[in-house]
Amino acid sequence: MKFGTVAIIGRSNVGKSTLLNRLLGEKIAIVSNKPQTTRTRILGVAHVPGAQIAFLDTPGLHKPDHLLNRRMVRTTVEALDDADLLYVLMESLHLPGPGDLAAITHVKTAMVKHPRPVILVVTKVDAVNKIKLLPVLEAYGRLFPWTEVVPVSAEDGDNIDRLLEVTVAHLPEGEGVYNEDMLTDQSMRTLAAELIREKILAATEQEVPYSVAVEIEEFVEESKITRIRATILVERNTQKGIVIGKHGERLKLISTQARQDMERVFDMKVFLEVWVKVREDWREDERTLMELGY
Repeated sequence: MKFGTVAIIGRSNVGKSTLLNRLLGEKIAIVSNKPQTTRTRILGVAHVPGAQIAFLDTPGLHKPDHLLNRRMVRTTVEALDDADLLYVLMESLHLPGPGDLAAITHVKTAMVKHPRPVILVVTKVDAVNKIKLLPVLEAYGRLFPWTEVVPVSAEDGDNIDRLLEVTVAHLPEGEGVYNEDMLTDQSMRTLAAELIREKILAATEQEVPYSVAVEIEEFVEESKITRIRATILVERNTQKGIVIGKHGERLKLISTQARQDMERVFDMKVFLEVWVKVREDWREDERTLMELGY
């Protein structure tokens, strides 16, 4: 039997959460095309023949400009220190950029303290011509002495079995520490908040996605329905108006889509009530960040 922890790291918007969901076969992390979607460390446990793998999805490495962002980067660095094996994700769509190089710098620092296998996972190979992929792989290959290089498409599952195979091969011997039915440490309350935020990310542009948080005020499971009351926090009155939309149409769409996702994920009927509140500069407020779990 093998057991180990795998930290999934990389720059923002490189596909870490999409990969985690694919590896687990279940959606436990929200995804969007906006950078900095993941704000906290998310545990996902995969139970595969002969092994149990604890995956740590992490916030994207980026240059922080708020207290929230500084905590996000710190969370990723701490996950680097804790893991038995590292996945470093880089996109197949372009040659290495500043964000990729910064991620490798963090890896090199972590390896000095704790040498271990590092797998380069080249993502989104479904979106690039195979001929154009070769020079990208060669460029990434020169950046670091990778233990393995595995191109994948988390979107369609291409080469995910191969990634799991090489991962198990490099895990240490040991008994699993999680129950066989455990998938994640994310509570239903936390998942509810994240599903609402995912719909906001999809429905809004510009600065709004980065200035939004969701707080679950009430989460009550009854015999036939779960009742959830949530508050969407924004930093400006103009952002409140954007989230609500004309005649409340955007907020209604966000709430409906989030509720439908909750019912699929939780496998139960959900009554969802959502409000929008302005809390100026919440991303710099220590108390608010603590209350939100950041």
